[in-house]
Parts: sequence; structure tokens; C-alpha cells
Amino acid sequence: MKGLVIALLYLLAAFSSAWAASAPKIKQLKVTTANNKLSITIDYSNGVLIKQLTLNGQDLLSPSGIYTSFTLPSGKNFSSMDGKTATIKQSGEKIIIENIAYGNDSLRLIETWIFSKTRNKIRWTIQRRYSNDAKLDDTAFPKWSFANLTTWKGGILDNGGMIWCKYLKGTNDTYGVHTGGVTFWNMNSNDGLRITAQAKLNEIATRYSHSPQNEFTVNHLVTDAALQQRYNLSRFVAGKAEVFAPFTVHKGITTVSYDLACINYPKEYSRGSLTAIDSISVRELLNTTARYGVVDNSIVGGNGWLSNWKCLHEPFFAQIALAVDDSNYTRNLSKSLDREQRLAILPNGRVLSRWHDVPGDEIPGTYNKKTGYYEAVWGYTIDSQTGYVITTCEQFDLVGDRAWLGSHKQTCEKALDWLIARDSNHNDIYEMMNKGIGDKKSSDWLDIVWASFENAFVNAQLYQALKLWADCEKVLGDNPKSRYYQRLASRLKIAFNKPVEEGGFWSETKGQYSYWRDSDGSIHGDNLVTPVNFAAIAFGLCDDPRRIGIILDKIEQRMQNEHLFHWPLCFDSFKKDEVSEGNWPFPRYENGDIFPSWGYLGINAYTKYKTPIAIKYLHQLLQQYQKDGLSSQRYDRSTQLGLGDDILSGICTSITALYKDIYGIRPKWNRMGLEPNIDSSLNGAAFDYQLRGTRYHVLLDKDAYQLSAKNFSINSSESFGASQTGRTLRYYHLNNDSCTLTFTAAAAKPINLRLTEWSANLLVFSVGNTSNITIKGLQPNHYYHVSIDNATHKLATSADGSLAIKSAESITPSNKRSLFSITKVP
Repeated sequence: MKGLVIALLYLLAAFSSAWAASAPKIKQLKVTTANNKLSITIDYSNGVLIKQLTLNGQDLLSPSGIYTSFTLPSGKNFSSMDGKTATIKQSGEKIIIENIAYGNDSLRLIETWIFSKTRNKIRWTIQRRYSNDAKLDDTAFPKWSFANLTTWKGGILDNGGMIWCKYLKGTNDTYGVHTGGVTFWNMNSNDGLRITAQAKLNEIATRYSHSPQNEFTVNHLVTDAALQQRYNLSRFVAGKAEVFAPFTVHKGITTVSYDLACINYPKEYSRGSLTAIDSISVRELLNTTARYGVVDNSIVGGNGWLSNWKCLHEPFFAQIALAVDDSNYTRNLSKSLDREQRLAILPNGRVLSRWHDVPGDEIPGTYNKKTGYYEAVWGYTIDSQTGYVITTCEQFDLVGDRAWLGSHKQTCEKALDWLIARDSNHNDIYEMMNKGIGDKKSSDWLDIVWASFENAFVNAQLYQALKLWADCEKVLGDNPKSRYYQRLASRLKIAFNKPVEEGGFWSETKGQYSYWRDSDGSIHGDNLVTPVNFAAIAFGLCDDPRRIGIILDKIEQRMQNEHLFHWPLCFDSFKKDEVSEGNWPFPRYENGDIFPSWGYLGINAYTKYKTPIAIKYLHQLLQQYQKDGLSSQRYDRSTQLGLGDDILSGICTSITALYKDIYGIRPKWNRMGLEPNIDSSLNGAAFDYQLRGTRYHVLLDKDAYQLSAKNFSINSSESFGASQTGRTLRYYHLNNDSCTLTFTAAAAKPINLRLTEWSANLLVFSVGNTSNITIKGLQPNHYYHVSIDNATHKLATSADGSLAIKSAESITPSNKRSLFSITKVP
């Protein structure tokens, strides 16, 4: 018996040895960054794929891993997992996998994968050789399969947009975009994975999808030419894994590189210390809802990629760019305006109102299948004229590029002149294309409200457009045009503010601005329409303190009565013949529901009146974001629950107003500007802001503002602007061009300025590290006493009101501040 057991053991050992010899050997390589935060595991046991991608010890991939592939028109698919002849070699710090061959007789690929690493990055370069020209239905260059839809909250794209994983609800829901870089983040771990794509000689596109295996997949495509859409102009398609049309590849080599890096997401996208404001919700709202309006390269709007829509009749895109503070978003918005200039503006200056991926929403005959631009079926929405001009002007202040602004000069003038020509009764109020409610057509953003003829909302936006464009004409050196548009704005303001009985829009009996006047003289929209009344105040048409108080106190009382978290479009009902049936019964849709897209006007208006009220509605909007991500078109007036499939990115505008109107971030084309309107509850707010390559640090208290950068620091109790070139610092009092201080640094060290007072007769400041000072904005040809510490000089201004304090009189050491007092001689 013992001998039998021994014999069986020998037999078992022999069998195990034979099985081990015949089993495939596991062949793997691991590449890890020097800081050990990121690693990838490459499996080349049976073909080649990246089996694991580990971030801070957590593997992020599904079993599908990361691989390359292509699909022929026949549907036949080949992948790097078919590349069983691959060879491995090491060259210095590089790992090279060669001869990854796959395909068939119609097309064969041979790829080389090259991996290198630094302290915090892994670079993966793919060199693909095509054996011949061929038509492909698809390619993976590569395809990344993450474990599921919760691996990441979303990804920030390098065109300023974002992918929000929760929006890929159904199997094969897919979003495709013409860019390759992305930064994914996870809110629970605070981990971020940044993928930077580089293909210098080719185009890169990416599609993001919910796979049948419940994975979150990211598929890069690298092609010779920009890919076309497979279905109409759709960037998002529901239930379909493909969004891009088939394409041609050519014999030869195509190369792409991906830099992978682990980032600290909260640190990388920090919004600073926002006293009494939920900075995390601000960060998340601006990284999700605000960015979601980027449909693709050159299509940046306030709707979003789920609906494949952009409304050109919205004026707040540059304000979103200001708050998002991402050069990629800002750059893409410029390209979007350039594209609209070419494709959406008719030769006569008419600005088409919308972009959509498919026809069906257009006035018959106006939809362009190649470009996607058209006139909305509900009527000619005239605020697309003003939306284009306002956005262009505000974008110019962000980019500071006079050549770019000049390229839009003729188009902006045409857009304005098209509307200016519409004043048949010469009363300085400009007219819509519909005459009255009987036309049953709209004329602005409220597209199923029959606002007609003389529309206060459109005219308020025109006033803002005229003011802004007049300033731009001045920058471009066209002073006659600047004066022309400013004159029109002044006349419009006078006409707008007249009582309704005298042809204006102010209703003394109702204590509000009415919405519109039909051509027969009848007044409509006196049901406290919030965008109309907020716009009148926010854009400066209404500067009468009494009227402002009447309007805003009335609105706030109504808000308290109903306990609403944000402002509805109107408080009382339109008349039934003033709206489409889709707005009935009240409150319903544009007849009383809550549309936060115009919230920035309300924040601006209350900031000028009672700042705590503005701050209250900021808090409430952020609380709503925490509940539902503001993933709605609007909110039901009665239940305050989100409604509407057309999720609007523009719903974020109240938070953009936090930056522009409360923190006072007001860049100008040639400087950074700070015009805060905060109360003491926000004291101590501190954050960084980037503008045109310079990182500024902002520190705010009520009536005490500080702006600093690498080579200067300014403290003031009033608004100001600042620019620095080399050793020259220029301070703009109240952020205006008319009053400036210019300093030349005495040494290659920061200039530290504290402005104490600038009034009609007295200027007081202290400064260190300066050798020359020039003051602009004083009384021309007049004497001033200039006191520097304990020494006093009597100096005269020049004919342009400037005063030069020469180095012998003003040099201050870098480690000491000198006190300057400039007093006007009686």
C-alpha cells in the first residue's frame, strides 16, 4: 500500500510538471512614477494591453484594460491583443514594445509602444504603421476602459468643456469631442488623473461612452483630418457607441503621445478660502454645470452637449469664462465667436439665433445642414444681435488681443446697425420684427412669450451692447464711431425711462418696467417680469434710487412670501393671449417657473442695492447644486423641483456674478481690475486668479482690497486696476483710464503700494522701491504741493493733467515705504 501511494505521488508530480510546462507564461511589465503615485502594468502574455492603471494604490480599470484597435467597414475588428509577435527591449529609462502586429490582408498595422517616466508622469508614445491606404469604420488609439461610471465624477477637457459621467445614463450613450486631453477626478478620494494628448501632425478626437459591460470607456481617435459626425451634427447620441463618421487612413506612420499624471484635484482646482461661501460647491459647479455648455471645439454656449444645442441669443458666455478662469475655455470661446462670425452672421448683419445638431426647430428654410445655424421657429429672436456684441466685448477684456477685436469690428458694427435701423417711429426705442401678440411669435429668449415690437428686454441688452462697443471702438482708435454709439446709448436710456404713457417702459402705477409695447400702442408684460427689471438696473438704464428700491423691495417681498430659492421669470401671470399654450396655466414654463439662467442680472442688481440679499440667493443656489447638480432646464414654481430635458449650462450664471459683481473681478483688455461689492460677512476672502498668463492673489475685506502678483502688491479701500510690464507698474484708480499712477521700480524687487485717498483736492499713497512716478488725472496746468515724507515740493501739472515726480525727488528704497501727499494748491 505504501508503495502504491509513493507511485501515485510521483505520477501527480509528473502531471503537474507537464501542465506547468504547457501553460502560457504570464509576461508583465510595470512602470511606476518616481513618486509612486501612478503605475501601469503591461501584459504581453497573449497580445499586448495595459492591464492595470493604479492611482495611489487603487486600480481604476475594468478587465478590458487599455488597448489599441481598428474596425473595417465590414465590421471586422482587430486589436493589439492580436499582436502575439511583440518583442520587448529596454533603452536607458525607456521600455519599448515593438512589432505589435495585427490586421488582415486588407490592412495590417504594426505598432511600437514606448514608455518613459519622470518623477510624476508616465509618457506613453504609440507609433502606428499602416500598410496601405484604407477606409476605417473606427479606431482605438487607444481605448481606456475604466471600471464603471462612478470611477470618476467627470473629466475636464482641454477645450474647456467637461464630460459628466452621470449624463451617460443608458448603455452606449456616447459623447464625442474633437480634442484629446482630459483631467478626471473622483470626489471621494480627491484623486485626479490627467491625460495630456499630443499628435503634432494629426487630429485627435475622443468619445466617452457607457459600455454594455457598464464600463466608462474613453476612446481616442488620431486621424489625418478632423472627423465628421456620423449622425447629423450630433456630438452626443443616446444608445449608440459611435458618433464619428468613417474615415480614411494613409500608408505610413502615425504617432501620438499621452502624458499620464496623478494630480491632487482639490489643490489643482482650488477656489481659495471663500469666507461664508461654500468653496467646494463653487468649484464643482464651475467644473461641471458651467463647463457643460461647451458642446465641442468652437461651440461654446449656455445649453449643453446632451441636447446638442446653443442659443446665440444669450449674452453671458464671457462672464462664465471669467468665473471658470481656464485659459482653455477662454480660448475656445474666442474660436466660437470666430466661427459664428463666419457662419452665423448674414451679410446684412443679422445674427442667426441658434445652433442645433438636427433640423426641426427652425423657421422653414433657415436651417443649414452643414453648419447647424438657423432662425428659431418661435420667431426672430432679436437678442442674438446684442448677445454676439456683448460677448465679443467682454471676451476682449479677457484676452486683451486688439488684433482679435479688430477682426470682429466690421461684424459687430453690422450686428448693431441691423438693429439700430429698426426705429420706424424715430423714438429711440428699437423694434422687433413682429408687430403684436396677434402674430403669435417671440422676439427674445423667452421664446414662447409673444413679446413684440418695442421690447424692453431686448432694448436693455442693446443699451449694454452700445456702451461696451463704444469703449471697444475707442480702443481700436475709431473715436467718431465710439461717440456715435455712445450717443445712441444715451438717447435710448432717456427713451427707455419715460413713463409708458409717454412712450417709455416705466409704469408708475405698477412700480416696474413693462416688458413690451405692441405697434398699436398697447402695453404688455406688466406682471413683474424679472429679467426685464433686473436688466434695467444691472445694465445701468435705471439709476434712479427710488425706482430701484421700488422694484427690488417688491421682488424680495414676493420671494419671501413664496419661500423661493431663486427668482422666477415672472411673479404674476401673463394674459392668455400673450403666450403660447405651452405656458398655460400659470405658473408654467416661461409663465412663472424658475429659470436661474438670468440669475446674474439679479445678483448684479441687488449687489448695487442690498448686497446681503444677493449673497442669500448665492447660498441658496449652491445648496440646490448640492442636491441635484443644477441638472435641469428650470425649476417648478410650486414644488421647486427640477424640470426639462434641455439641461442648461447657463443655470450657473449667479455664481459667475459672485466673481464679477461681488468679488469684483473686472479685467480690462490692458490690466487686471478689482471692483468688489462685498459686505463684512465675506471678510477675508482670499483666492488666486489667472489672467493672460499672470497669477494674481486677491484678498478682500469690506473697504480693504489687496491685489498682488510676483512683482507688486496694491492695497486700496476703493476699486482699482493694475498692470505691470517689466519694472513699470500702473495703477488705475476706480479701474478707469482717466486717473492713473505709474511707477518705475528702483530695483528688481516688488513694488508695494498702499492708496489711502484720491479725491478732487488730495491724493495720498505710500510706496516703496520706486524711482519715478507719473500721476495722470489731475487738473491741467495747475500747481500741487507734493510732500514726500517730510519734504515738500511745489510742482505743476502739464496740459493733459499729468504730473511727473522725478527720481531725485522720489526715490524710495525697496525696504522702506515713503508717504506721498499731493495737495491741490487753491
